[in-house]
Amino acid sequence: MEFIVNYKSKPIMNMKPDIKIFDDIESLNVEFTKLLKEHLWKKGELSIALSGGSTPKLLFDFWASNDKTDLDWSKIRFFWSDERCVSPLDDESNFKMTKDHLFNYIPVPEKNIYRIHGEEDPQKEAERYANVLKDNVEMRNGLPSFEVLMLGLGNDGHTASIFPHQIELWDSNDICVVGTHPDSGQKRISLSGKTINNAHIIVFLVTGRSKSEIVKEIVRSELRLDNKYPAAKVNPVYGKVVWFLDKKAANLLID
Repeated sequence: MEFIVNYKSKPIMNMKPDIKIFDDIESLNVEFTKLLKEHLWKKGELSIALSGGSTPKLLFDFWASNDKTDLDWSKIRFFWSDERCVSPLDDESNFKMTKDHLFNYIPVPEKNIYRIHGEEDPQKEAERYANVLKDNVEMRNGLPSFEVLMLGLGNDGHTASIFPHQIELWDSNDICVVGTHPDSGQKRISLSGKTINNAHIIVFLVTGRSKSEIVKEIVRSELRLDNKYPAAKVNPVYGKVVWFLDKKAANLLID
């Protein structure tokens, strides 16, 4: 069962939020897939920026087992919103996770996969990937404009690989930036905030009770949090943002 909640008096990031709350991850996956199909039907083809994490992993498993022939994978071009600076064979690689849980099971043309080379020098790779996006994604006002862009949400309010201690990276004029994990010191390549906010549809995929506090703080707060949390700076210039939440992540939103 799906619940759609619109807190008209509680604006998210200067716009009315589109909050979708689902009983379970299966329902969430079904509805997100419908959104993708509708956009693909309208456009004929689409570019999608994927995210890493446990929730996308379950989505990819769902696609691999349920939608081998239902989606025309030849019409979808795959990119990433961020990547850890590791080998594509490393278990921490977002690309490897996607390959292991999705690409190995669907007929996606190799030419449709545009991975971030996490094994290369981070700054040089950020510049290279920016050029890849310029050449392969619709450009709007000098920036790539993805049809669909997936984001996760960290307990600290980070999204993509822009963390609160480097929130200034969000407003970088670059297409891609290099972030640093605050605890491990690991380098990560991420889309900049300006690139993220240039997408047609931005989708937060958030599940689990551990995320309920940060979800509530960002979604329902009447305070300005855009100087505190990168995720609170998601505010599409032309498109819309949709939150896909399971009931555990949204439990503090349900009065």
